[in-house]
Amino acid sequence: MSYQPHTPADRQAMLEAIGVASVEDLFADIPASIANPSLDLPPPLTEPELTRLMQQRAAQNEGARLTCFLGAGAYDHFIPAVVDELAGRGEFYTAYTPYQAEMSQGLLQSIYEYQSMICALTGLEVSNASLYEAATALWEAILMAERAVPHSRQVVLDGSLNPRYRAVIQSYARRVNLSVVEIPPRDGGLDWEAAAAQVQVGSSALVVQNPNFFGVVDDYTRAAEMAHAAGALFIMVVNPLSLGLLKTPGEMGADICVGEGQPLGIPLQFGGPYLGFMATTRKYIRSLPGRLIGATVDARGERGFVMTLRAREQDIRRGRASSNICTNQALMALRATLYLALVGPQGLREVAELNLRRAHYLRTRLAELPGFSLPFARPTFNEFVVAGPTDAETILQYLRQQGFLGGLALGPYYAGMEHCFLVCCTEQRTREEMDRYIETLHRWARQRP
Repeated sequence: MSYQPHTPADRQAMLEAIGVASVEDLFADIPASIANPSLDLPPPLTEPELTRLMQQRAAQNEGARLTCFLGAGAYDHFIPAVVDELAGRGEFYTAYTPYQAEMSQGLLQSIYEYQSMICALTGLEVSNASLYEAATALWEAILMAERAVPHSRQVVLDGSLNPRYRAVIQSYARRVNLSVVEIPPRDGGLDWEAAAAQVQVGSSALVVQNPNFFGVVDDYTRAAEMAHAAGALFIMVVNPLSLGLLKTPGEMGADICVGEGQPLGIPLQFGGPYLGFMATTRKYIRSLPGRLIGATVDARGERGFVMTLRAREQDIRRGRASSNICTNQALMALRATLYLALVGPQGLREVAELNLRRAHYLRTRLAELPGFSLPFARPTFNEFVVAGPTDAETILQYLRQQGFLGGLALGPYYAGMEHCFLVCCTEQRTREEMDRYIETLHRWARQRP
C-alpha cells in the first residue's frame, strides 16, 4: 500500500476550501498552556544505532529465553516462513474490512476460501468471515442459541470449558439477564449425569469444549442428543489443529462450533490479535453474526465474490441488532487460510499427530517421576494435567528459574487443584527439550527436604 503525502499546494487548497489560513488555525481552540508541550526525548539515532537499541530491548524479553510448555488457549506452533511472506504483502497487510467490499475481489476471495476451509475442518455447512477471538465468538454462539430457542433464559456450560471463556460468558450474561449454569467437571470432563439434570426444556444451549481445558478429548455425540431432546442447541468449542485427528463437531451433531484460530499460523504475539472462528448448520445461517462472503456470477458470466450477509447498515440497529460484530479479522483469517493451504489435509493430520505423540511421551515420563501423578486417566491431545507433591506455583517458579515456562497452575481456577498444573507440548518441542524439562523436575524432587 503506497503512501502519497500531500504537496504544499494540496494542503493550501484544502485550507482555502475550509476557510482557514493555516494548519495552526485548526487547533486555535487548544489552550497555549497545553499546546505543543516540550517532550524530553533523547537525540535522534542513526539506523544502525536504532537497530542495536531495538535488539537490546528485545533481549530483555524473558519469554525469548524460556522453553515453552505453556498452553491453556494460546500455543507455540511452527509457522512456515511463507505465511509471513505472503500475509505481509502490501495488498494484504491490513486488518480492516473494506466497506465497498465488492471492489476488493482478492480479499473477498481469500475470505471465501477461509470460510470453505473452516467448514471442511468442522464438518458444518456455513462459516462466517471470522470474529475477534474465541471467548467473544462463544458468546455470539450463545446469543444465536437464545434467539433460536423460544422462551429460553438459561445456558449450561461444562465446567471443563476454559475458565477465561466462562468468565467472559458470565460477564456478558449478567447484562441480558441470562442464567448461566456451570456443571463442575468430573474426572477431568463433562459430568454426564449432572448435564442430563440441568439441560431441560427452557435451556437454550449446552456448551462443551473438545479438547477441554484439561486437554481431555471425548466423543460428545451423546451430549448433542441430550441437548436436542430438551429442545436446546449443542455448541462445541474446539482446537482447530486437533480436527486433523478427531471426530468433527458436525459428525458429533453440533449446531454451532467456535474456537480460537491462533494455532493456524498466528504467532503468540503477546496475546493478540487472534482469530475467532464460527461455523454452523444452514438452518441458522441468518442468525450468524458478522459477515459472510459468497460466490456468484457477474453480468458477463464470470465468477465473482460478494458480501452475501450482511451489509454494515443492517447491524447498526442499536437495541434491535442481533450482534455487535460488523467486521472481521481479515488479516488473521488470511494467515489461517495460508497456513491451511500450505499444510493441506495430510499435513494438518501430521502436525496433529506430532502434537499428540510428543505430549504423550512427556506425559508418560512425567508420571514416572517420584511424587508426580496424572489425576485424570483420560485420552488427551497436546495438553494434560500433572499433580505434584506440593503447590504448583512453587514447582512452576522453580522451572522458570531453570529456563522453562513449565505450565499453568490450576489452583486459581479450580478449588482443590492447588497441586495441579496444566502442561502443553506442541510439535515445536524437541525430545532434548522434553528430556531437560523432565530432568529439571527430577532434580527438584531430589532436592526437596
